[in-house]
Amino acid sequence: MTQGRSGRFVPAPLWERDAELAEAAATVDALHSGATSGSLLVYSGEAGIGKTALLTEIGRIAEGRCTVWSARGGETVTSVPFNVLRQLLQPALVALTEEEAREYLGDWYDIAGPALGIAQPTGRQADPQGVLNGLVAAAHRLARLHWPLVLLVDDAHWADQETLQWLAAFAERLDDLPVLVVVAHRQRDTADEHARQLERIGAAARPRTVLHALTPDATAGLTRATLGEHADAPFCREVWAVTGGNPYEAVELLAKVQDSELEPVEASAAELRELNRSARGRGLVDRIEALGTDAILFARAAAILGTGISLELAASIAGMAYDDAERCAEVLRTARILTGGQSQDGSTRLEFVHPLVASTVYQSIPPATRTAMHGRAAWAVTRSGRGAAAASRHLLEVHPDDDPELVEQMREAAREHLAVGAPDAARRCLERALREPPLPDVHAHVLYELGCATFLTSPATTIGHLREALGMPGLERDVRVDAVCRLSQALVHNDQLEEAVRIVDDEAARLEPGPERMRLIAMHYMWEGIHVGEQDSPGRSRSLAELAGSLTGRDNSERALLILRAFDAMTRGENAEVVVELCDRSLENGRLAPGLGWTDNEWGFELLLMLGVSYLFADRIDRAESLFTEALRAYETAGWSGGHLAFAHAGVGYVHRRRGRLKDAEAYLREGLRLADQVGRGLPMHWDAACMLIDTLLARGHVDQAQEIADRYGFAPPYPSTIVVPDAHSVRGRLLMLSGRTKEGVTELEAAEAAAAARGLHNPVMAPWACCLARALAMDDPERAADLAAQTRRQAEKFGTDTAIGEALRCQAALEKGQRSVTLYAKAAAHLEASPCAYEHAVARVEYGIAARSVAELTRGLTLARSCGADGLAARAQEVLDTGRGLR
Repeated sequence: MTQGRSGRFVPAPLWERDAELAEAAATVDALHSGATSGSLLVYSGEAGIGKTALLTEIGRIAEGRCTVWSARGGETVTSVPFNVLRQLLQPALVALTEEEAREYLGDWYDIAGPALGIAQPTGRQADPQGVLNGLVAAAHRLARLHWPLVLLVDDAHWADQETLQWLAAFAERLDDLPVLVVVAHRQRDTADEHARQLERIGAAARPRTVLHALTPDATAGLTRATLGEHADAPFCREVWAVTGGNPYEAVELLAKVQDSELEPVEASAAELRELNRSARGRGLVDRIEALGTDAILFARAAAILGTGISLELAASIAGMAYDDAERCAEVLRTARILTGGQSQDGSTRLEFVHPLVASTVYQSIPPATRTAMHGRAAWAVTRSGRGAAAASRHLLEVHPDDDPELVEQMREAAREHLAVGAPDAARRCLERALREPPLPDVHAHVLYELGCATFLTSPATTIGHLREALGMPGLERDVRVDAVCRLSQALVHNDQLEEAVRIVDDEAARLEPGPERMRLIAMHYMWEGIHVGEQDSPGRSRSLAELAGSLTGRDNSERALLILRAFDAMTRGENAEVVVELCDRSLENGRLAPGLGWTDNEWGFELLLMLGVSYLFADRIDRAESLFTEALRAYETAGWSGGHLAFAHAGVGYVHRRRGRLKDAEAYLREGLRLADQVGRGLPMHWDAACMLIDTLLARGHVDQAQEIADRYGFAPPYPSTIVVPDAHSVRGRLLMLSGRTKEGVTELEAAEAAAAARGLHNPVMAPWACCLARALAMDDPERAADLAAQTRRQAEKFGTDTAIGEALRCQAALEKGQRSVTLYAKAAAHLEASPCAYEHAVARVEYGIAARSVAELTRGLTLARSCGADGLAARAQEVLDTGRGLR
């Protein structure tokens, strides 16, 4: 904008932006007509290059034809989580009643609502990935409600990290939405998280445009359009030289030329540099100071607040009466420093006319004064009732001063940030609290809370903080035990299982008998139970059996030990009825006891995973399905979308695999891997989900796809230190055999044999290596093959499930010939028909049909195979039926 001699502002044309405006106009036209959907435009360039003016013009083009929402980042508010996102979406949401908002957002209301500032947090730590997914879903629903929709995000380089993460995720999922997103940001040379997110947003853009300075001709056109056609060429050339073609500086300079009534001729050109000096830097500060002491004080208070400046808060920070603040605001508006006025709620909201002005004013405040003003701002924000989280961005700027009250404010702010899914903001608050520093009796608690804040996002960071907390005095007994348990969980998630066992044992040795010690003992058995490198597995099983034998499940420590005993019995192949009885005793009226639920933090999901797997391999798939479905529902309701939800999808997926619903299993397991990929790479959850998916794809007959998953996730030795479900050696051995790499497959299956013998793991369903190895050795070493098959049958009969016995009989049948083979296949099919495992039943029916040359059995097996989604098995049965030789 420029200001004429009359004081009236007139629009300045957007010079040399024709291509960008034409592209934006065409995109808006297509969006309005419904010819396209889901577009993203990104503009970058140096400060003052015209990004804000371009976005304003795009908003004007879309106004009246589309719904237009806008927001901008601010240099002093980058630490405020969801700040820009709330600017963008909150106005539309606060116009709805709570019932309407719940209807539009559905299940995402309680997850995304607190982050958007329209709902109260639940009080527990929110999963940031779940909140992110909820925010993307909320934006999708709002886009469909207010279509066609244009979202303008200015100064994205100063957007908060949480908004940038949302914007990047939303930008990648625009294809089916009637929305145009336009983002403008300065170019950044740094390699921090902000830059990475901006790069991710830019990578999704169509187009991605870098704005350049105006040419001399464009600057001359702007000069004459502002000052009149009589502006001569030397004068216009000097305007370009002084400003470097920067549009903001050029417009400001020309406004000053008008104010000074300078003639736009060559003789006046020498004065332009002095006039331009007051557009930015020290010259701008001098210009504001010339407006009076109150004006500069109010401008500084406004700069401390950043964006969406409340007149009331600015007055409080500046220490002046409201009427004086109003007068200062008007003076600064007239001087083109501030803009804005009354908002819809009747309050006065101000903005700086340009981010360059805001930055200059903020940086001009002497450091000591700036720190003091942030302190006053924190007090004013707290007094206004906005809460500790809102005040925390100012407290982050206050110098450490041994202030216990500040430590408590930052701890409270961290809790508020965690409740809305902003762990990075919580981390900053707690790190700031540590610098104060806390009092000795509080210090360990702050470190503990810092470890909890990073638990869902960074196990390695959690490990460091919790170790430090445990190394100093101050944690009460129950909190200390919880810190040890959380540390052990983080170590396991970071594939440091041996150390997890050691720290639990060390802490247990310090305690007298009681609930806390019992919890640590249960943790010890839990981590040892999934540790493949355990030295005295039989001894551990005996001691666990003795410990759990008399337990009734009166509290969660006892229930945990019953689950661990059930899992141990299942892996060792003890009678399945014993396994199920132990599992049932761990429940309370057939359900998980309070405090032992999927989202409860005291025990972690590993324990319940063991419970579900124990039911699963003991042929109580109905109970496993109920547990894992409950996990999925609990995590989705709570908005947990990290490793917990990945495990839940894997659990539900493998239930489908065991039931023979192979297509559903594949879908859930692929989603589990996708969610696991968001957490990291090479973690234990990847091994389980990848192993389950490979097993499922092999059952489907999709060997090439199984190999692709194995290659992608490095599914090969060395294996992790935790037990992988199902047995990794068995699954990889089968993959190698089916890929034609028989020798390597035999080696892998023999490794499975050695590992099972070392640990006493004799469940033939969870680790089916023996049947695979027997078939592989049938031609070259039939005696050993027969011994393996007989051993498997003995173990299966000891375990006692129809699935285990049926699979063992099928293995023996494959090694026999003639009527003996047919008889064994018939028995195998009968057992597997009684089991809940439809795929294994289908395999037995097809093999029985081939051995008995029975069209009826083959046809039945074909039908079963198709219903399971076992494409390879169905093709095999169909081929035999089509050939028809010897069938009856």
